[in-house]
Amino acid sequence: MSAPQSATELFSLQGRTALVTGASAGLGARFAAVLAQAGATVFAAARRIDRLKELADSDARIHPVACDVSLAADRTRLVETALAATGRIDILVNNAASSGETRAEDESPDAFADVLGVNLTAPYHLARLTAEAPGDTGARSIINVSSILGLVTAAPLGGASYSASKAGLIGLTRELAGQWGRSGIRVNALAPGWFRTEMTADLFGDERSSRWVERNTLLGRGGDGHELDGALLFLASDASSYCTGQVLTVDGGWTAR
Repeated sequence: MSAPQSATELFSLQGRTALVTGASAGLGARFAAVLAQAGATVFAAARRIDRLKELADSDARIHPVACDVSLAADRTRLVETALAATGRIDILVNNAASSGETRAEDESPDAFADVLGVNLTAPYHLARLTAEAPGDTGARSIINVSSILGLVTAAPLGGASYSASKAGLIGLTRELAGQWGRSGIRVNALAPGWFRTEMTADLFGDERSSRWVERNTLLGRGGDGHELDGALLFLASDASSYCTGQVLTVDGGWTAR
C-alpha cells in the first residue's frame, strides 16, 4: 500500500463505501455521521426507518436502509443495496446490539440465544458478506463494536447474554483477522466503556448509578459520543493500515483499574 501524502489523506474516506448497523440512534447514528463527514458514502441500517431518514437529511452521503439484523435476508439485502449503488464495500461497522436481561436468572435460554443472534451471529454474517463482496480488498476494514463488558464484568450491572456476545465478538474479530489478513481485509474491535446513549439513559439518569460510573472510571465520568470519533476514523481509514485483530478500548480507564 502506498503511503498517503498528508495527514489529512491518512484519515480521509473519500470514495469509499461504508455500512453501519444500528444507526438509528446513539453511537450508531454518530458513527454514520462521522464516516460521512470523512467523505464516505454511508448506508445506515436499522429497523426505525423514520430515524434513519432524519439522519440522512443531515448529510446527502448517508443513505437509509430499513434492516433488522436478526434476519439473514435483511442482512443480505443491506449488502446488495450498497453494492448496487456504489459497486463496492470498504467499511463495515457492526454496531447493532440487543442488551438482554441484567440478571442471569431472569434470562431464558431462548432469550439468551436471541441476543447472541443479534450481537454475534449477525456481525459474523455481515462480515462474511463484506469479505466476499467483489472489488479490491486491500483497504477493506471491518469494525466490530464490542464493549468493556466483553473484557471485564460490570456486576451488579451487565447481563449474561450481552457480556457473552461481546466477548465472543472479540474472539470472532481475532479469528477473522487471522483468516482474512493475507487478502488485505482488516478486522478490529472497538470496545467502548460507559457512554451516554439511548441504551444507557436509565443508568446515567439515576444518581446512584451515575456516581458508580464516576467512581470506577479513572477519568471520573462517563463518555460523550464524540469521544469515539477518533478511534472510529483510525480503524476505518488508512491510518490503521497495519492494524488487525486488535481491540481498541475507549473507556476512560475503566479496564485499567
